[in-house]
Amino acid sequence: SELDYYDSPSVNARCQKICDQWDNLGALTQKRREALERTEKLLETIDQLYLEYAKRAAPFNNWMEGAMEDLQDTFIVHTIEEIQGLTTAHEQFKATLPDADKERQAILGIHNEVSKIVQTYHVNMAGTNPYTTITPHEINGKWEHVRQLVPRRDQALMEEHARQQQNERLRKQFGAQANVIGPWIQTKMEEIGRISIEMHGTLEDQLNHLRQYEKSIVNYKPKIDQLEGDHQLIQEALIFDNKHTNYTMEHIRVGWEQLLTTIARTINEVENQILTRDAKGISQEQMNEFRASFNHFDRDHSGTLGPEEFKACLISLGYDIGNDAQGEAEFARIMSIVDPNRLGVVTFQAFIDFMSRETADTDTADQVMASFKILAGDKNYITVDELRRELPPDQAEYCIARMAPYNGRDAVPGALDYMSFSTALYGESDL
Repeated sequence: SELDYYDSPSVNARCQKICDQWDNLGALTQKRREALERTEKLLETIDQLYLEYAKRAAPFNNWMEGAMEDLQDTFIVHTIEEIQGLTTAHEQFKATLPDADKERQAILGIHNEVSKIVQTYHVNMAGTNPYTTITPHEINGKWEHVRQLVPRRDQALMEEHARQQQNERLRKQFGAQANVIGPWIQTKMEEIGRISIEMHGTLEDQLNHLRQYEKSIVNYKPKIDQLEGDHQLIQEALIFDNKHTNYTMEHIRVGWEQLLTTIARTINEVENQILTRDAKGISQEQMNEFRASFNHFDRDHSGTLGPEEFKACLISLGYDIGNDAQGEAEFARIMSIVDPNRLGVVTFQAFIDFMSRETADTDTADQVMASFKILAGDKNYITVDELRRELPPDQAEYCIARMAPYNGRDAVPGALDYMSFSTALYGESDL
């Protein structure tokens, strides 16, 4: 330009073009640098969002899997308190669901923010979140499953609660009855024991009293049957314990059978005592004395005397049973009489039999006649069948062979006169 070169405009134009291109290259370089830095920041932001998503998605996913497992867990409960505990825990879990849903939305919001950045800035994303394999679709699927399981669990708990309420009603119903029946059986056992031990009234009075008890016991059977029905319902409901009573059906059954056996045995014992008294001609006063002696030495109120108790009783009655060989032999002889089966106990019946034999003088004709009258059912005569039925075979045949025919107005074919036989037996008349 200074030398006025003719083609300087062209040179200047080329120079200007080069300078403009250089400036453009610089501008493009700057622009490229800014774009790369901006993209780097976007990718850093996305990476941080991915990392945050992974940190929150993993525990939330674990929580949902645990919740699904708990909601589908099969529960086995036996009391209403247990089902109430499960229901309370379930209600507490349901109370956490709103916060859990907020966490789910927050996690999905992080993923949506990444998508928005990618779409807005056209970031080319290759691959998926490098920090986790849990996808938003998976989170939503599990969340929906949890929401479906909650009402199902509600229904299952409600049904079990109703079942446990019914079980509790069965327990209370059985317990209320058992707590009455059990003590009633025990009371009756004690009362029967007292009747057979105490000496109130005659043996006939005791017998009547016992038969009244027997009637009341038989009339009580429907209550036992009702309890059996309730027990059957309890078994069908698979109820294994009952805090409302200490009595089980087995206890009641055993007690009931013992009560029936005891009343029948006691009545039989009193009937035998009446027969023994009448057959031996023992007065009621003597019977009371025998009972008083027996009760005095029956220390444990078992209704029987052990060998030592019986020995003490004999000594008190004047028997010479020392600790020497002779005394032991005498006691062994007496025990063989009162305890022939060697059970180790002496019953009151055996005691009466022994004492009546030991204390009775020779029988009188009146006593024998009274005994035959009992065997004959208060008739003035006795039959062959009655004798054979009531007496040992040898005694029956002895009487049949020696009794004269009965000739009274009320006679029947084959009737025998036991009155003349009794007087003849004791020398008061001739056979």
